Amino acid sequence: MLRKHNIRKILQMVPGKQRFGIYRFLPFFFILGGCMEWFMIKGRIGKETFYDVYRRKRSERQYNQNLERR
Repeated sequence: MLRKHNIRKILQMVPGKQRFGIYRFLPFFFILGGCMEWFMIKGRIGKETFYDVYRRKRSERQYNQNLERR
């Protein structure tokens, strides 16, 4: 219960409640999305980034489709 109260208190501290309402949180979500995208491009897990895996899987699918067409 105390935890829920603390979260509510922190959320009430974000300015712009009267003017923007719930939309005052949008900048935080844009920043969060940008950070996620940056990590997906630059962050390496092992030897690969997210986009390395995506490109490899896409080329494998295209290769398999080409084999099926023949």
